[in-house]
Amino acid sequence: MTPTSRFIAIPGHEVHLTEWGDAKAPALVLWHGLARTGRDFDELARGLADRWRVICPDTIGRGLSSWARDPARDYALDAYAAQALALLDALGIGRAAWLGTSMGGLIGMRIASGPQAARLRALIVNDIGPELPAPAVARIVTYAGSLPAFATVTEAEAWLRQVYTPFGPAEDGFWQRMAETSVRRRGDGRLTLHYDPRIVAQFDLRPEDFTSWDRYARIETPMHLIRGARSDLLTAEIAERMQTSGPRPGLTLFKACGHAPSLVSPAAIAGVAEVLDALIAGGA
Repeated sequence: MTPTSRFIAIPGHEVHLTEWGDAKAPALVLWHGLARTGRDFDELARGLADRWRVICPDTIGRGLSSWARDPARDYALDAYAAQALALLDALGIGRAAWLGTSMGGLIGMRIASGPQAARLRALIVNDIGPELPAPAVARIVTYAGSLPAFATVTEAEAWLRQVYTPFGPAEDGFWQRMAETSVRRRGDGRLTLHYDPRIVAQFDLRPEDFTSWDRYARIETPMHLIRGARSDLLTAEIAERMQTSGPRPGLTLFKACGHAPSLVSPAAIAGVAEVLDALIAGGA
């Protein structure tokens, strides 16, 4: 199945997305992590598109979406949540299920704990929680805040394979696509990663966004948690606290992964499909 590539106007921005499946099917949003793009979900979207209208956006400042004119305002969780809701409005989607990896999970929890929580039918959060350990944040800021340069796409692929090893085992095709969809050409002809490095400023400007147990406690959306067993961002202690408070999500553990499971294997895709069915049935 080949997805449709679309550019959608929302207030102040143009958002790029890939869309899979029948437009009349129930909507499912797959939202990526901090420095990634919606194309990370190609395998998962393809595997779910027989039953879902799967929407995979590039967050502003990433991929083919527009960059922020005011980074301090636009690169923040509240702004991302507002942009996501505006995107659903532009697509004519009243309610949707949501799976978010890392930052995408934070955006989903932001919506689910806010005034438009009813827009989400179900919420799957991939390897992120209401509290971010400081050492893990420092690691992310280190690799995401300074753009590397590459002479070739092959060199970029090697770098991505190393930096994103915690994603877990994946076929060569996944890493090749990661490279092709993760780079842009600089003015000097060399390659760099396809995002605005100013996206990391939110960690300094709004540290309160990353300790949000009070908001988490308000979530009533049927929810499930995915964790990489080696994750330094969603620790076992944070995951346990999430399971015993607020929406009390169930947990799927990926033993061969850190932050964050890529969800590209047939077994992972089947597992996500089963979880979505259970959450929808439970919330009906």
